[in-house]
Amino acid sequence: MTVHQVTAGAPRALPAAPGEGPAAGRASAPEYQGALGSLSVNSSLHEVVERGLGELRAAEAAGDRREAARCGIAVAEAYRRLGRVQDAERVWKSSYRTARAAGDLGGMAWAAWSGGTLARQRGTLPLAYRLLRIAADLGERGGDVVARGYSLAGLAETGRIQGDYEAVGRLHEQLLAEARRRGEARHTVWALEGIAQMHRNTGSYDRALALFEEAAATAERADDRRGRAWALRGVADVLSARDGDAERALALLSEAEGLCREIRLAGALAYNRKMRGNVLYRAGRYAEAREAYAGALAEFREMQEARGTALARLGLLKSRARLGRDAGETAAELAELHGELRSIGLLHADRVVAGAAGELGVEAPPGVCPEPAAARGTGTGTVR
Repeated sequence: MTVHQVTAGAPRALPAAPGEGPAAGRASAPEYQGALGSLSVNSSLHEVVERGLGELRAAEAAGDRREAARCGIAVAEAYRRLGRVQDAERVWKSSYRTARAAGDLGGMAWAAWSGGTLARQRGTLPLAYRLLRIAADLGERGGDVVARGYSLAGLAETGRIQGDYEAVGRLHEQLLAEARRRGEARHTVWALEGIAQMHRNTGSYDRALALFEEAAATAERADDRRGRAWALRGVADVLSARDGDAERALALLSEAEGLCREIRLAGALAYNRKMRGNVLYRAGRYAEAREAYAGALAEFREMQEARGTALARLGLLKSRARLGRDAGETAAELAELHGELRSIGLLHADRVVAGAAGELGVEAPPGVCPEPAAARGTGTGTVR
């Protein structure tokens, strides 16, 4: 499934749920439901797992399938964010089956959303599209406005990661408007960051910086530590790429790292470490960059995060080349990495690899086209 198939026929605006107002308040975590509804977006993921498993067992013992399914969704999401992908896979599927047995379309939607998000994390984008599309449909049929909104956001994010900005740019903007209208601080932050990332990757640094800074400020007001950590990472990236301000960027990444560690965000920590490598590499501090990329690579591999693994490998390859690695070895690994990036489905894989080959003065892998037709319109960006 392509992004264009996913977004064919722009999704209509979502109705406001009862009680929703225009003023954004504290960030909420709607994936924590039922007996776990009191958990915060900043709750420790280990706490979510511990409490979630306890409530799940209690619901199963009481024969409450709906509650069991809802508790399972929270556990699956915590496992995913901790990098425990096999556990996450097992639990979201169990929650889906349980919700289906209970006739709970909303619960099925949330479980499919969790599965689609996990599939994207693991680099299986076609499966991510399929599950998120199912989740959006189930959310609509079940009258769960938030599940449908999260599923549409998941589709938009998958398309953005793939590099098809033309197809999903409008959807990001629509979801931002809806999040602001309903006062959903967490989704407002997510949409701002996604739009900022597309501007950054197409060279619009000033616009990207303004949006990342707005996202960081919004997240801080809403006490959304996860959202603020991702936004600070974006600010650091732009300050490094646009201004060459490595020290300010590294300080922001340290702040973001602290926020991630508070709630044990394994994926965000790994991406933060990879960005630290990017900043150090741009500053010509290649030995330090090599260590940062190597650490990120180990973390991504542990959680089976395919895209992060490929990007950390690319950074590590470039750092090693700058430190004197044999050009033939660099070219051979770059060719292998090209296949890995393509297998994930990234539309800009050719341009990224061609750019790296040119930067390092090695021959580009056979079949690499710097301007693949599918990626035209995404500008001069690189995979971040």
